[in-house]
Amino acid sequence: MKIPFKISAVQIKLILISFLVLAGQLVFAQQSKRLTQNWEYLKGDLGSVWEAMRPAKPGSSETVPLWSKVFLPHCFNEIDAVDPKVNYYQGAGWYRTTLKLDNPYQKGRILLHFEGAGQKTEVYIYTTKVGSHVGGYDEFTIDITEAVETFKKDKLFKSRFKGEIPIAIRCDNSRDLEMIPSDLSDFNLYGGIYRYLNLVYTPEVSVDKLFALAEVDSRGKSGQLKITGRFYNPNAIKTANVNVLVKDPQGETVFTGKNNISLSDSNQELWTAKLNKPALWSPDQPQLYTVELTVNADGQEYKHTEKVGFRHFEFVQKGPFMLNGKRLLLRGTHRHEDHAGVAAAMTEEMIKTEIKMMKDMGVNFIRLGHYQQSRIVLEECDRLGILVWEEIPWCRGGLGGEVYKAQARRMLTNMIEQHYNHPSIIIWGLGNENDWPGDFTHFDKEQIRAFMKELHELSHKLDITRKTAIRRCDFCKDIVDVYSPSIWAGWYRGIYQEYKEVSKKEMEEVNHFLHVEWGGDSHARRNSEEPEKIVNRLKIGAGADERAGDATFYGGEARFSKDGDWSESYICNLIDWHLKEQETMPWLTGAAYWPFKDFSTPVRPENPVPYMNQKGVVERDFTKKEAYYVFQSYWTKEPMLHISGHNWPVRWGEKGEEKVVKAYSNCDEAELFFNGKSMGVKKRNSQNFPAAGLRWNVVFNEGKNTIKVIAKKGKTVLTDEITQYYQTAKWGKPAKLILEKIADENGIATLEVKLFDANNAQCLEAANYVSFELAGDGKLIDNQGTSTGSNYLQMYNGRAIIRVIKNNGKSVVSARSEGVPTVFINL
Repeated sequence: MKIPFKISAVQIKLILISFLVLAGQLVFAQQSKRLTQNWEYLKGDLGSVWEAMRPAKPGSSETVPLWSKVFLPHCFNEIDAVDPKVNYYQGAGWYRTTLKLDNPYQKGRILLHFEGAGQKTEVYIYTTKVGSHVGGYDEFTIDITEAVETFKKDKLFKSRFKGEIPIAIRCDNSRDLEMIPSDLSDFNLYGGIYRYLNLVYTPEVSVDKLFALAEVDSRGKSGQLKITGRFYNPNAIKTANVNVLVKDPQGETVFTGKNNISLSDSNQELWTAKLNKPALWSPDQPQLYTVELTVNADGQEYKHTEKVGFRHFEFVQKGPFMLNGKRLLLRGTHRHEDHAGVAAAMTEEMIKTEIKMMKDMGVNFIRLGHYQQSRIVLEECDRLGILVWEEIPWCRGGLGGEVYKAQARRMLTNMIEQHYNHPSIIIWGLGNENDWPGDFTHFDKEQIRAFMKELHELSHKLDITRKTAIRRCDFCKDIVDVYSPSIWAGWYRGIYQEYKEVSKKEMEEVNHFLHVEWGGDSHARRNSEEPEKIVNRLKIGAGADERAGDATFYGGEARFSKDGDWSESYICNLIDWHLKEQETMPWLTGAAYWPFKDFSTPVRPENPVPYMNQKGVVERDFTKKEAYYVFQSYWTKEPMLHISGHNWPVRWGEKGEEKVVKAYSNCDEAELFFNGKSMGVKKRNSQNFPAAGLRWNVVFNEGKNTIKVIAKKGKTVLTDEITQYYQTAKWGKPAKLILEKIADENGIATLEVKLFDANNAQCLEAANYVSFELAGDGKLIDNQGTSTGSNYLQMYNGRAIIRVIKNNGKSVVSARSEGVPTVFINL
């Protein structure tokens, strides 16, 4: 097998409380520190770095423009990405700080290691530029050693900066057609130092890359670990003593090696170790080995650690996916690096929470859309047992010139080299929706095919052990190893009942089929008594592939994405159908729902929550939608139970009309108690749609109704209970709003506005837009991109919620909707 060749928060608003670039991964030595505190930030550009460094007396002209204090990671667009009143900021931003530097290694190196910054980055020591990087998602390291030593000789080092080193960093996410990804992409191209920045001290010789290729046969009997290194040696030390220690998942040493080597600039093969019947890595048992490399050179020691896993995978031609000799149905989702209140600047805790929520939902596969993601994501996937498709951000727009292509090659190389050792990764993605033109006056399919072939060959040159893949570019589907067409049955085209037929047809057209991106949008807390009432307007049998214009609200044939109600009720049915069908498709490799979490996007300003893609099964702040539990009921083993309707306080219909009550559960049976009376026991059968047969027809009482379900699986008994009100009064034209405080806790008031007609009947299907404003001491918790954290959004069933930080003062909050009088509440 081949080894890669050298080619070349805001202070995170916890709202409820207050010249050498080494393109690549640097796994930390003993001396490493995250630089999170004591940073200042300026939104906008400067005339030059001097404006960030010049002395400024209080009140002088030199104090402007004004800087603000921030913590790292930090994103320019933490708030404006989902502000309905503005376009999100795209331009330059500056960061500055001073650092006390004291390298413990004589003649050692001082490095700044960026885990990701967008989209272009320049680094300065005082006024000296020491490095730059283009690309918002791959890691890079800048050696500041010489610049630091030079500045220490300047009298300002002691007189003005008191023995600290001034650092300035310029990030820029300005629009640039000769850069990937395209600004036509369905996600924000964020700016800022939005992943961790680390200060690293190394000795004269350190490890730039350690490639640990762990291989095992399909039966798991014979394993091999091939260890190759690339060393960072700017002082040209001639030789080094290199030791390796390999430990199994229980911490027992299974291999040791010692080697005296002559150092070179290229990859150096160090050891090949044979292991008999290695412990295998899988989603159920993600067993990891530890590789520890120690380098001794010129009297100094450097240690480097990697985690690896032994697994054997195969995509059967026109058949399923095999892991370690057994079929594994890939049960997947997608992830964007985006979160309420911080945008791309997610903390380690946030990332770990998100990946754990995925695992708890039953996910065993993630496609990381549409760019290389934080190292923390991959480490968690390795640890928890989640297989990964990771891709470069060649997304939409067409194909640019040589600068554009060079960036794509570089980002593919960096992604593969930086994440090479992760056993979770099985696919390197080369692009997404590359059939989408718009950035250039020309769109040449043959040129795109030629470049796709080049990237495919480069990927295999760097890593022959993994597959290449793309999604939605039919004229390139013969180039890559694995292909996903665009199938959106029941959303952008057709009905969800066409899913299996369309998928089988697409599978037969390629060697290795994997369906990524399916689902639909749901406005959290919106529910429907008739979620599929437009079905008789749809064109059936015309395919389920997404076509140009389908994602808009304008033109074309009737479709759920344009004409549907965007309710959670409908999306639960769509997901339920897909999951039941996937259990009866023996040839299916797997499928990945799009996406796990709602995320911001500049190309959807007219959505119910403006500038949000609302297809997630959780909201942008991790609040679970109903769909989360549908997935759990199919994909998890730990007994679970969830009555559909936790976020549906009022149902409606005729007096005496039967309504369906559903429960999502993986238990063997469930019994409904409706208003205290048993409505019978239902047995779970995944092929009994909907809700796998766990549904009951009942007649609601006017007013309050109690719903309790008891589910059993073996000796495990689970109970879930909700209350729903039932309205028989029909509503007319909206006439008035009522704004009330429904909760007040820890200095935060929760307000709810409802829409009524002239006869005081709540308009339960109303989707009118409503806006909130505040005057006074408090602050709206808004611009979060959520159903309860937006100052302008569509109502869900004639209501909307907003929260207010009271700040121990007085405020007036207004709610306004076109065509009805504005209402106010005093806090």
